[in-house]
Amino acid sequence: MTEIEEAGQRFGALARKIVHVDMDAFYASVEQRDDPGLRGRPVVVAWKGKRSVVCAASYEARRFGVRSAMPAVTAERLCPEAIFVPPDFTRYKAASQGVREIFQRHTDLIEPLSLDEAYLDVTENKLGLPTATRVAKRIREQIWEELHLTASAGVAPNKFLAKIASDWRKPNGQFVVQPHEVQAFLMPLPVGRIPGVGKVTESRMAQVGIKTVGDIHAMEMPALEGHFGRYGRRLYELARGIDHSPVVSNRSSKSISAEDTFEADLPLAETEPLLRKLAEKVWTASRQNARMARTVVLKLKTKEFYTLTRSLTPPLMPTSVEEFTAVALALRERVELKPEQLFRLVGVGLSNFQAEAEPKSPLFLEDTAQCVDSGAAG
Repeated sequence: MTEIEEAGQRFGALARKIVHVDMDAFYASVEQRDDPGLRGRPVVVAWKGKRSVVCAASYEARRFGVRSAMPAVTAERLCPEAIFVPPDFTRYKAASQGVREIFQRHTDLIEPLSLDEAYLDVTENKLGLPTATRVAKRIREQIWEELHLTASAGVAPNKFLAKIASDWRKPNGQFVVQPHEVQAFLMPLPVGRIPGVGKVTESRMAQVGIKTVGDIHAMEMPALEGHFGRYGRRLYELARGIDHSPVVSNRSSKSISAEDTFEADLPLAETEPLLRKLAEKVWTASRQNARMARTVVLKLKTKEFYTLTRSLTPPLMPTSVEEFTAVALALRERVELKPEQLFRLVGVGLSNFQAEAEPKSPLFLEDTAQCVDSGAAG
């Protein structure tokens, strides 16, 4: 049996044409697009301060080792010439919507992962382009022509492979994995390339001699399950390029939340002003999604970086921002720590949503919260 025939058997009727589009240094690229003075310069999207973290870094800043989620003080040390720009999520969301509108010209099967990336199922495309490669190329051209931003794309028979491929020729590149090329593509990859394999799992794998996807492929499923439990079965499949998960459009958010870090650590009793501000933001976002939430969540992080959450599902859903805020504030009474305990972060959220209508496009407040977490209160 030839390699192409084996690939046909593996993917068979489940064969899809999946494109993963990933915007290049998205937040930083929007800033450089909108301010010509920033073009070609090391831009770091972050609030400047001891507690801030990097939301995004331009490729000019990345050359110095600056990366997303890095403390801003570290970024400043690595790249003293960096230009720090506070995030503007209103503009980023507008740009993201422009990208989404381009996607919709080609397919309705779109699964956003965040403001800057999405899966598209183009097994059948609206323009009748002959290949997924042509679809991806046209999408990237339209993003550049209309939005003056660049995107990279991966094209493959499933989401797992497309996700890896989109990172292959960044920035402003495209990579295609054909069905008969899957094993040759996967075998030499370090295990860290597998989505979901973080530093801890990678370290555990190294302890049993697994360094590449090929090493996983060489192991039997019972051995993998013995080392990694149920995840071992998933690893067995991924090492063979198997991923049957479909592109799910209009995926509803399971929760909506926002959080912020204080400029200086505060006792719990002094967190009310920021809690009220965050509650208003979350409530406004939840109203846009035409759903009612049953559960209110309070999140706190102590000055020692210990995270704790408290939640409550009241008999009746909160019907106003005032009711939501009152529940969030009351949850502080369930924090059984000494009054002198100091906190560095506070967050509020809504979860356990009850659909009232067909869900709209996913909200991206969680995306915002990743960077709100890093800014000073207010």
